[in-house]
Amino acid sequence: MENIVNKSEKEELIQTLTGALPVLRAAIGISQGEIAEYIGVSRQTYCAFEIGKRQMSWNTFLSLFLFFISNAETNNLLKTKKGFITQVYKVLQYKSEQNSVQYP
Repeated sequence: MENIVNKSEKEELIQTLTGALPVLRAAIGISQGEIAEYIGVSRQTYCAFEIGKRQMSWNTFLSLFLFFISNAETNNLLKTKKGFITQVYKVLQYKSEQNSVQYP
């Protein structure tokens, strides 16, 4: 099976979210340890994402994206990143001849 999502598109989205992590986390007032627990990584791993020492996987990106988009305050902050949410949804849209998955 070929890659559905272009690697450079993924990396661009990951970098955008990485740069916003401290602000997003502060907006809802949770610790690095708490968010790490929510997404299933260690606090040290999350910290490395937040300071840019380690690039998160696409699956981790999706977990964080869903976590932040589900919160009203952080959803509004993500909306200030022009086109970010739309770009994520566009990347997630996959159509095959047999079925179609579309996101809002």
